[in-house]
Amino acid sequence: MARVCQITGKRPQVGNNVSHANNKTKRRFYPNLQTKRFFIPEENKWITLKLSAKAIKTINLKGVSAVLKEARAKGTLSI
Repeated sequence: MARVCQITGKRPQVGNNVSHANNKTKRRFYPNLQTKRFFIPEENKWITLKLSAKAIKTINLKGVSAVLKEARAKGTLSI
């Protein structure tokens, strides 16, 4: 799963580059993805996730265990 957030499911979006002469060419808007390791005390192990900046903020707010539980229920997390 390249360039997809494992928690939020954010993917690249498609749009146009628009020149001064109003010429349009296709381009992609990529999510702000970061690779981050988290320790899960319930399972006593480390996991590495590819996350958007928004997902990292959500984990800081709710906690890693709660966010992983929601992501598994939603189906965006494969591990």
